[in-house]
Amino acid sequence: MATIAEQITAYEQKRASLVAANETIMTKSADEGATLDAEQEELFDGNQADIDAIDKHLVRLRAMEKSQLEKATPVSGGNADEGSRTRSNTRIEVKGLNLPKGTSFTRYAMALARSKGNLMQALEIAKGWHDSTPEVETVLKAAVAAGTTTDTTWAKPLVEYTNMTSEFAELLRPATIIGRIQGLRRVPFEIKIPRQTGGSSVGWVGEGKPKPVSALSFDQISLGRAKTAGIVVITDELARASSPSAEQVVRDDLVAQTAQFLDSQFVDPAKAASAGVSPASITNGVTPVTASGTDADAVRADAKALMSKFLTANMSLAGAVWIMTEMQALGLALMTNPLGQPEFPGMQINGASGGTFMGLPVVLSENIPANATGGSEGTRIILAKANEILLADDGETMLDVSSEASLQMDSAPDAAPSATTVFVSLWQMNMIGIRAERYINWAKRRPGAVQFIDGANYGSA
Repeated sequence: MATIAEQITAYEQKRASLVAANETIMTKSADEGATLDAEQEELFDGNQADIDAIDKHLVRLRAMEKSQLEKATPVSGGNADEGSRTRSNTRIEVKGLNLPKGTSFTRYAMALARSKGNLMQALEIAKGWHDSTPEVETVLKAAVAAGTTTDTTWAKPLVEYTNMTSEFAELLRPATIIGRIQGLRRVPFEIKIPRQTGGSSVGWVGEGKPKPVSALSFDQISLGRAKTAGIVVITDELARASSPSAEQVVRDDLVAQTAQFLDSQFVDPAKAASAGVSPASITNGVTPVTASGTDADAVRADAKALMSKFLTANMSLAGAVWIMTEMQALGLALMTNPLGQPEFPGMQINGASGGTFMGLPVVLSENIPANATGGSEGTRIILAKANEILLADDGETMLDVSSEASLQMDSAPDAAPSATTVFVSLWQMNMIGIRAERYINWAKRRPGAVQFIDGANYGSA
């Protein structure tokens, strides 16, 4: 059954067509300079009667519509029961734009870049995206206008800013090893975590003999605020381009650089801790199992040796995860026995997931550094117990933009520039620098929580 509003619309359209028909009859009569004939009179009078009837019915429909509006009550949803009753009688349709993840955050960066840090100009640029990403405009307004903690409009811009940075983190995490491993033990920054390093002793005691006394030993783990940072330099022409492709360039470059750096630092055995600067990798200090060959027998032997190191340390394999490259996962997936059956049927290549290997999940990443002992074609296969790895991560990436700075265009800039250090003026070269920073830190709860195979090149023969 049509609603009252739909009925009103239908009758108004019908009335308009009848009026137009009568106007056509009268226009034709005037052009011919004659009165209406019998057929025209009958048609005109019939149309007019229908128009009069519609007018009276429209009066009744509008009166009913007004009455229903007066009796309407607000939708209840103050608690779970009211919300449930409302949903059972109401159809809610949500429509939104299918924008890529991180679009709001990227447009925020682009607005700052195109305005060269001028917040008022950035706000005007953001107005061009009002229909698709209005939160960018709101954030920039919050940055321009002063506010107090008693201002009722203060909270909303802050919440939207948090949502935008979290959106960027959501785009970043699936591209990293850290984001793909399920079950990492998340802890706050600057918190001391006690850890037992030695246990008490118990022994047999003869009659009348003294009982042994022993002491436990403990230490502490604390994850300070370690920071990653990177600068992306783009030309002013690229920043001024408003097409989606320009936004994609900035977004992809920021994500790719941050993801690749975090991946390599997380698993590179050569990465030692730097006090007050960066953590050691989860594989640093681990004595690896060197690959014994390339065939399926070697795979099983090496995997057994690696898993045995967990069990020897009285550490269960429950919650452990394999980390390897897609190329190595492909080699294992393609290995078959003499009957043509897969040697390791759980292995698969499916984006971030490699299926399962020896009953444990596999995480894939091409950012695992090359091995040290297996030649240029070898790689590392890492076995890590996720809940034994502590991770402190605030989940936010901070941006700053400048076009008036001088930079060392080097991935390893001098900490103390000398007279011969070469700087490039962004203002002179018509370029813009976008700086991204992120606070993150990690550590193993127990030393034996991570093991790896070095020189793995399985399936290559």
